[in-house]
Amino acid sequence: MDTISYRTEFPNAQQVERNWVVVDATDQVLGRLCAKVAKLLRGKYKPGYSPNVECGDFVIVVNAEKVVLTGKKMTDRIYLNYTGYPGGQRQATPEVLIKKSFNKHIKAGKNPLFLHVMKGMLPKNRLGRRLIENLHVYNGPNHPHEAQNPTVIDINKLK
Repeated sequence: MDTISYRTEFPNAQQVERNWVVVDATDQVLGRLCAKVAKLLRGKYKPGYSPNVECGDFVIVVNAEKVVLTGKKMTDRIYLNYTGYPGGQRQATPEVLIKKSFNKHIKAGKNPLFLHVMKGMLPKNRLGRRLIENLHVYNGPNHPHEAQNPTVIDINKLK
């Protein structure tokens, strides 16, 4: 009996094929959209998924300002942030965070609202910190990643 044929193969970072994907956030519910984007970032839609390997795709989210929050969450929900200094606890609503994303001082491709929601859906370890770097969020329909030939996918067809 050949025991090598029964060996389970686990992918490593060099064997994984990673693609660039564009997701349109127009009229999408924020939490549902981010849950599917988190699965794309982790690689859970791929057959060779491994929980300890960075095997997900690079995700570009366009039209982020057109995302929808159900109910009164846009004004009533509060996100907390701590600066690290005494008395440095800051709070903001999603409405304020979306306006903040239009600020010139925010890095391009880094929307504070999306980053806060996505960090809660990814692992809280080194892998999660590497995965959040593969997310690029833009308020308009344009993005500077045309050289990577990203494929546009319909997020509603993913489970």
